[in-house]
Amino acid sequence: MFRTKRSVLVRRLWRSRAPGGEEEEEAAAGEPGAAAAVAEPRAHLGGGHGCCPGKAGRGGRAAAGAEAELKALTHAVLKRLKERQLEGLLHAVESRGGARTPCLLLPAKADSRLGQHWYPLPVLLCKVFRWPDLRHCSEVKRLCCCESYGKAHSELVCCNPHHLSRLCELESPPPPYSRYPMDFLKPTDCPDSVPSSTETGGTNCLAPGGLSDSQVLQEPGDRSHWCVVAYWEEKTRVGRLYSVQEPSLDIFYDLPQGNGFCLGQLNSDNKSQLVQKVRSKIGYGIQLTKEVDGVWVYNRSSYPIFIKSATLDNPDSRTLLVHKVFPGFSIKAFDYEKAYTLQRPNDHEFTQQPWTGFTVQISFVKGWGQCYTRQFISSCPCWLEVIFNNR
Repeated sequence: MFRTKRSVLVRRLWRSRAPGGEEEEEAAAGEPGAAAAVAEPRAHLGGGHGCCPGKAGRGGRAAAGAEAELKALTHAVLKRLKERQLEGLLHAVESRGGARTPCLLLPAKADSRLGQHWYPLPVLLCKVFRWPDLRHCSEVKRLCCCESYGKAHSELVCCNPHHLSRLCELESPPPPYSRYPMDFLKPTDCPDSVPSSTETGGTNCLAPGGLSDSQVLQEPGDRSHWCVVAYWEEKTRVGRLYSVQEPSLDIFYDLPQGNGFCLGQLNSDNKSQLVQKVRSKIGYGIQLTKEVDGVWVYNRSSYPIFIKSATLDNPDSRTLLVHKVFPGFSIKAFDYEKAYTLQRPNDHEFTQQPWTGFTVQISFVKGWGQCYTRQFISSCPCWLEVIFNNR
């Protein structure tokens, strides 16, 4: 019996679906360490809330019934698509969002019922191909590359699951393990050779030319860029500062059709095996986007990233948090309005030293802080410093 191309595409798409909760149970049963590995992110982030997708295991018979219902519903939706739409969706799913793929525009009001719940088509396809635990459209954020970005009411909506990201909710109350001291409130003497973000909490130190990077970049009248990015390997900056003019920037090591800041093309003399291992795990990296409400970071890689930003935390706090962002999740890493209010121009203590509220630090794969062997970001193998133009 010959299968049509459309039916072959539908079968390939179903085989490419995201793993469900039952695989977690198998992993936990098969390997003692697997259960701890699965449970660890949820323990850190409050039982599955925040940046970690929590999964709930099911009983065998109930899981089989739910799987059969999901398969029937998914096939019914996919069979309504045109061949060209199926090909685009398959390309997006199999490349895990690494390839540029077109929007999958479908009727906005075509909700589908799964069990006791009704799901909009974008949420349903995200459940199938990315996040099985996804419940509501409020848990996802549309990427700026999507045609439906910024459109609240439209007859057609994009259902490409890789044109959306999962929203990272900040922990409340924050876990003590991730607290990071705001040592930049204390004057620090910095030698010429240390990074512009030091181990003591991010004080900008003068470069051999007499000006720090942030001072050079904030010359009056310079509005050509909205931020610059520095890439570090431990205490050594690799390559030159990358100036960003476009509203969106991909920072990656290996990305199909990549266009942006390619870390893989930088010449690094670091021979550390750990640095080389982490560098190879950066993969698709992150997407940095300047939007109306602030600057968002989308984790496109297969491993967590860690972010520290003054605007992510309580302005009255004397500590900053290091936030863990899992693959596929987005977080608003910087808020301009909040940053300006944090400067406290009448505060003598703040005006006597550089203000680092316009700087965000991002580490790939490895975290830092009190619960890690690395206390400071300059001990992390591969990390970024993003300095925003406050002019």
